[in-house]
Amino acid sequence: MRIRMTRRPSWGVPWPSKGRTTAPRRAPAGALGVPPRRDPVRGTVGRAGGCGSGRRRAPAPRGRLPGPDPGPDGARPRGGGASGTRPGDPCRRSSPGGCPPAPRAPRPAPRTAALTSRPARAVAARRSRSGSGRLPGRRGYTETAPVGGGGSPPGLSRRSGADADGPPRSRAGGGPRAAGAMSQRQVLQVFEQYQKARTQFVQMVAELATRPQNIETLQNAGVMSLLRPLLLDVVPTIQQTAALALGRLANYNNDLAEAVVKGDILPQLVYSLAEQNRFYKKAAAFVLRAVGKHSPQLAQAIVDCGALDTLVICLEDFDPGVKEAAAWALGYIARHNAELSQAVVDAGAVPLLVLCIQEPEIALKRVAASALSDISKHSPELAQTVVDVGAIAHLAQMILNPDSKLKHQVLSALSQIAKHSVDLAEMVVEAEIFPVVLTCLKDKDEYVKKNASTLIREIAKHTPELSQLIVNAGGVAAVIDCIGSCKGNIRLPGIMMLGYVAAHSENLAMAVIISKGVPQLSVCLSEEPEDHIKAAAAWALGQIGRHTPEHARAVAVTNTLPVLLSLYMSTESSEDLQVKVLPHDSKARRLFVTSGGLKKIQEIKAEPESLLQEYINSINNCYPEEIVRYYSPGYSDTLLQRVDSYQPITN
Repeated sequence: MRIRMTRRPSWGVPWPSKGRTTAPRRAPAGALGVPPRRDPVRGTVGRAGGCGSGRRRAPAPRGRLPGPDPGPDGARPRGGGASGTRPGDPCRRSSPGGCPPAPRAPRPAPRTAALTSRPARAVAARRSRSGSGRLPGRRGYTETAPVGGGGSPPGLSRRSGADADGPPRSRAGGGPRAAGAMSQRQVLQVFEQYQKARTQFVQMVAELATRPQNIETLQNAGVMSLLRPLLLDVVPTIQQTAALALGRLANYNNDLAEAVVKGDILPQLVYSLAEQNRFYKKAAAFVLRAVGKHSPQLAQAIVDCGALDTLVICLEDFDPGVKEAAAWALGYIARHNAELSQAVVDAGAVPLLVLCIQEPEIALKRVAASALSDISKHSPELAQTVVDVGAIAHLAQMILNPDSKLKHQVLSALSQIAKHSVDLAEMVVEAEIFPVVLTCLKDKDEYVKKNASTLIREIAKHTPELSQLIVNAGGVAAVIDCIGSCKGNIRLPGIMMLGYVAAHSENLAMAVIISKGVPQLSVCLSEEPEDHIKAAAAWALGQIGRHTPEHARAVAVTNTLPVLLSLYMSTESSEDLQVKVLPHDSKARRLFVTSGGLKKIQEIKAEPESLLQEYINSINNCYPEEIVRYYSPGYSDTLLQRVDSYQPITN
């Protein structure tokens, strides 16, 4: 039971203790002249060997053991009770054996030293004068008697007793070991500060490189030479950030990309690309892509340093981000020319790219499809390599994917395959892309519309049979609607597709006329500001009207001929547009005559040697001389004069 004491018990009252309910009553300490001792358990002072009163007093002097005084022979009494006290000790325990011996605890280290010497007494005097009970001067020092030849001043030591011998301790803990630990921390702190400085530097450079206005300043400051050693830093984060900064700098312009090549940075990147973690691989592949995109020469430098094999290995990585970065770099290398594309194929990238388009990550699908498109566009052999690994079937399945950017890349890859030959175009058609691809002509994304029109154009241009297949699937009407719903370069593939279809046969040209393609082409001819789009529209109209007079009449009734004439006469028209109008198209020349355009040209009165007269002469040079004279003003009068002046030959 726990007893709460509000005041100390008086003499004779039992003291509660653990495991004992009663205790012998004790006489006041020193009542019988017995020297008191310090109780190590409760911190009280009582008589040794007997009962004490519990009152406190100063600790026993140093060198004297607590307990009763020794006898005349120098021996101390043993045990407790009556034999442990002086005669007359009023021990009130009723047992005949007297009080039991008090339990002894291990003597704690003394808190203060005995005042038995002159230096110790001097220290005590100094303590009393300080007012706080402590020695003035350094904190933490205690009083002690001078023992041996310690390193502390007399009376001052952090240790007492025998422990005071030996070398002095430092304030942090003392001893040579503590001093060595402090020195080690100082050295490590220097390296930590150096690492923080490197990390902060590469992070700031990478951040500054995102803004174009800072690129020139960074270049003039020699940032390339500072980033190069950081690619081999012992800290992976610094390596990755340094590679990212280099990629952003090289991505900006051709000069910085050349600086990366000339600085022998590419071999370091390629060497580390196969051994580092996924974050470094993505950053290094970004640098290779940024360097290789600018020119075929820089891309060839990447090939020469052995980067293709390492990038192909990255295509087999488990991390989709690493695969995406590697595929992106390979595509940028392959897009320049057939030689670089063949190098990518020889490295074994095509089968792995086909596997990448089957991955669930949309971003990886986009980049892989783009890389296949860049490889296929150069030659029929490269396109056949892509077809041989089964790429067409996987690409055709993604035409209806809801992601617009993915559809953009898929349609581009299919069009690059189909453009080379009839066989490849037929293989694309056999993948059942019609009429699925026609739905892409109504997509909200402009580039999806453009690439879908391009795919249809590349298929239609090969044979009348393929064009007829497109007409039967409703492709002509869908393309005409697409042309009317967009502007600019988005219209161009559809305009050319109509021209290719109409060029094959009269029936296909009539199908374009029936689908109201001629009015839409006339609108493009008059509305579009770009000459190359106007030239394409003029070429398509010529392909439609060149077959029969009926086809020519269908073109003429849309009031297209005056527009063509004005474009030809315009000083702002490009040479390509003027060429497309008359000189190399016999049907267009005939249509120009039958519609009265040539006659109107001859009626124009222009100053000799003027620019207008030069244009008129250019048009007249497209026709025989007698045709030009026939449609010239006054030619009928000239003929009548020749009739009047003609002398018939008589036999």
